Amino acid sequence: MYDRRVLDIAREWVRAWKPQVPGIHEVFHASFAAHAYPPHTHDAWTVFIVDRGAVRYDLESRHRGAAGRRITILPPHVTHDGRAAATTGYRKRVLYLGEEVLGERLIGRAVDHPDIEDPAVVRGFDAVHRALRDPDGTLEAESRLAIVAERIRRRLGGVRDDPPDVTGDALAASLRALLDDRSVDPPTLAEAGVLLHASPSQLVRTFTGTFGIAPHRYVVGRRIETARRLLLDGVPLARAAVDAGFHDQAHLTRHFRRHVGVTPGRYVSSARG
Repeated sequence: MYDRRVLDIAREWVRAWKPQVPGIHEVFHASFAAHAYPPHTHDAWTVFIVDRGAVRYDLESRHRGAAGRRITILPPHVTHDGRAAATTGYRKRVLYLGEEVLGERLIGRAVDHPDIEDPAVVRGFDAVHRALRDPDGTLEAESRLAIVAERIRRRLGGVRDDPPDVTGDALAASLRALLDDRSVDPPTLAEAGVLLHASPSQLVRTFTGTFGIAPHRYVVGRRIETARRLLLDGVPLARAAVDAGFHDQAHLTRHFRRHVGVTPGRYVSSARG
């Protein structure tokens, strides 16, 4: 007869990493069956979705559960535990976010209402995780996180903290100039926000509204233009990829085909013909 606990442990795995995205302390993906978290706290906000199965947990003295297509938010410095709701276990994706992303004033509201079932928030959360898997997706992950965080703040009763004296068109133009100057190594939205006196979410919204394209997509387009010039000047493909700001040749090829319609190799060959 098989030992059920041995089988449970065999199904358990963890993947954790620290991305270069301001505001994200840690990304944590895990599958658990037998493991149970003891009561503990975090210094960061815990924002997660359960992709399979269900979780039972206590938040302070309140019994809670998480499952299905909803985002669960556990505030910092508040005691909680966690365990599988059934013997089949569960799989989850977690972002640990700094207090600068959501804010201390939302802690009480999150304790009372830790679940958000807004499909737009769920889709945004999924999009952040997809961007985090891409070595070239740092700016995209930060952009998508800014919008998701704004929606979460609204759901928790927070107010938008955008400076009231910054006009959208002027702000968008200033951000575009900054991205044009640094398309190979663009500033984070947090850095740009300090320079331009705006929040990351405001930068994304105003830029997208003014130019019809998100900042991270604009940067990719600028990098493609740089790569085209380099390739036509005879720069080797691998070198052109890095010099244009892509992680490597494979990432340039993927984006190049999408933007230009052919691979970089065929593009260069066409110039010789």
